[in-house]
Amino acid sequence: MSRILIVEDEQRIASFVEKGLRANGFSTTVVGDGETAIDYAVTGGFDLVVLDLGLPDRDGFSVLRALREAKVTAPVIILTARDSVHDTVAGLEGGADDYMTKPFRFEELLARVRLRLRGPERAPEVTVLRHEDLSLDLRSRRAQLPGQVVDLTAREFALLELFLRHPGQVLAREQILSHVWGYDFDPGSNVVDVYVRALRKKVGAERIDTVRGMGYRLGR
Repeated sequence: MSRILIVEDEQRIASFVEKGLRANGFSTTVVGDGETAIDYAVTGGFDLVVLDLGLPDRDGFSVLRALREAKVTAPVIILTARDSVHDTVAGLEGGADDYMTKPFRFEELLARVRLRLRGPERAPEVTVLRHEDLSLDLRSRRAQLPGQVVDLTAREFALLELFLRHPGQVLAREQILSHVWGYDFDPGSNVVDVYVRALRKKVGAERIDTVRGMGYRLGR
């Protein structure tokens, strides 16, 4: 099981990232300041670091620099509200392996985490998800049914990917919201129902079941 250090002082975002990573089989530790992050990371006990730049005690860039100076080789994915080209370049040149701006979708973060953790000895990353005669190409971002290519919007793609990664599992509306729409979602919104209806029209209504009072499920 890969171990991930989450360095984020905003509790809501830290909890969102931690819950999502744990649900996907990762072991996580959360810290909220730079000094503690350095103390934890230099132990060598982590396979990857998710690092926020806006920490309360010191800038994330200085934390990154300290980690690299201490010969910490674990991949570092930066999370930040800063979206300027200058900051992106500074992060990557400072030793970061990837850079994501907030707000972000968890599925995108998860894909980047998996990519950075994949060593040469690991199996190749899955690029096509399948369930019965429905497939989803993660590169072309298109679904395919027998004799038919299905074009999807960005949200429809993320929603179908989530279903295909959890076939037969009931997914609560709140779970779908957090994965597809990110941490800035309105729990009272009916947007999930709207997109499920749209997705059913494209891939077949019989494929996605409504589990009353619980959520939705792909297949049985």
